[in-house]
Amino acid sequence: MQIFRLLVFTLIVQVSTPARACDLALVLAVDVSGSVDVEEYRTQMEGLATALRDGVVAEALVRAQARVALIQWSGSGRQDLTLDWRSTTDFRSIDQLAAEIATAPRPWRNYATGIGEALQLALAQFDQVPSCRRRVIDVSGDGPSNEGIEPIAIRGALSAAGVTVNALAIEESEPDLTAYFFEQVIHGPGAFVQTAARFEDYPQAIRKKLLREVAQQNAGLHSFVPTLQ
Repeated sequence: MQIFRLLVFTLIVQVSTPARACDLALVLAVDVSGSVDVEEYRTQMEGLATALRDGVVAEALVRAQARVALIQWSGSGRQDLTLDWRSTTDFRSIDQLAAEIATAPRPWRNYATGIGEALQLALAQFDQVPSCRRRVIDVSGDGPSNEGIEPIAIRGALSAAGVTVNALAIEESEPDLTAYFFEQVIHGPGAFVQTAARFEDYPQAIRKKLLREVAQQNAGLHSFVPTLQ
């Protein structure tokens, strides 16, 4: 009888306890333009998967009950929603997300760089997660936009939707890319640029970037994050 009462009490608690709300909707936007070779593409995707599995990052995602989507982007008209929204309610779901990212096929290889259109596609995805409190686009790339709508032209729509854009600048062939992303791409309260000097620095850089995006409530002015050594 006592066991039965305990089971009933446990069921009542589970039913009456409200589910935790989504604190963060995060779109990961990865550069697959022609300047990114096969090895560099794999470095990005595997590095991103490893960063998501990091214990601190994963715990922060679970605490935030985050929703995560993946976009791969290149030139004008070539932006792909590779993974629709995935829930990160527990560590198993994060591991599954990381596995999907690590093995995701590349949609294009030899096209230009259209950051503005990538932001447009990312922005459109937030209509599907209206209950998430924070909305963040995490865009990484190794060059400035050279095709399609300029990223700065999206700022009005981003502001209206309450979306923050952070960037990861891979400066292997563009030493001033951090400054470009700072001036033309990032947007919103606390928006920042994380810098990787080379593609080989990407795994460490994306981990730092995710820690800052997911584990901290960014506020205040735009800021730089120093280049990795």
